[in-house]
Amino acid sequence: MVKILQLLDESEFIESYEIQDFKQGKDFYYIRLQAHLNNKTTLFIREYASEEDYSYSYHWQGENSQLLIRWDNAPHHQQLITYPHHKHVEEKVLPSYEIGILEVLTYISNILSGQHQ
Repeated sequence: MVKILQLLDESEFIESYEIQDFKQGKDFYYIRLQAHLNNKTTLFIREYASEEDYSYSYHWQGENSQLLIRWDNAPHHQQLITYPHHKHVEEKVLPSYEIGILEVLTYISNILSGQHQ
């Protein structure tokens, strides 16, 4: 959890963020937050991690609330090579190699700096 906040604090394109929910126990954490980017887009972050499980959803949306990309590992789309990891880009569901907040922030940074992957 601390890693997420540190990455957001260090990011040059994150203007601010709000923690909306946080729970932590001996061997798990859950965090849900909203990050505001300097291009007026928003990244909604949800992560749950324990010794047995890791689930996430990173939902990046535009200024008018339209979906740009959502990364998650909900166990559907079994046909994808990266199952259960996938991303939603407009109406398409694609394989995703970005399976953590660091990879997602790097991906977004590359898009914002004009270096499409």
